[in-house]
Amino acid sequence: MGTLKPGATYIYEKANGVTYVREAGSNPSTRKEIGWDYDTRTTDGRPLIDHIRDSKLWGEILREARTNPVLQKELDRIIMLYRLSKDNPL
Repeated sequence: MGTLKPGATYIYEKANGVTYVREAGSNPSTRKEIGWDYDTRTTDGRPLIDHIRDSKLWGEILREARTNPVLQKELDRIIMLYRLSKDNPL
């Protein structure tokens, strides 16, 4: 968390499985993440919600590509690059 100020009062907040801290009287936007519920994180340490948002975005892209030839062409290139990189990692 860093260094605490002597005599300062801190406010701890929890939202969506993440625990935050900020100095009393400070702007809420200055809060810092200090912990999280383990069941809301995935094996790579990212919040589960980030994985859900990524999956949703890719689903939307794939659905849009069905009717957008330019997007489909770029997706085909990305898929090819992905497969090549899996076969020959850097």
